[in-house]
Amino acid sequence: MTYKIICPVKNNQVIINLPADFNGKKEVTVYVDDQVDIRSQKLEALKMASNDPLFLADIQEIKNDFDSIDHETL
Repeated sequence: MTYKIICPVKNNQVIINLPADFNGKKEVTVYVDDQVDIRSQKLEALKMASNDPLFLADIQEIKNDFDSIDHETL
């Protein structure tokens, strides 16, 4: 059986309460994946970029570059 849960880390420790299906098991394999944290960091960076004047100026510059050719067809 595979059981996936995202757990908080406190004092560099994780406490997992296993479901009843695991009752009587002698061993389980635990995989530690920090992608949740990396994903949340990236999302936070994107949120910050949406208010960053330099980033917004870059986006506007790119938009202006493409405005002149948007009306063209293939």
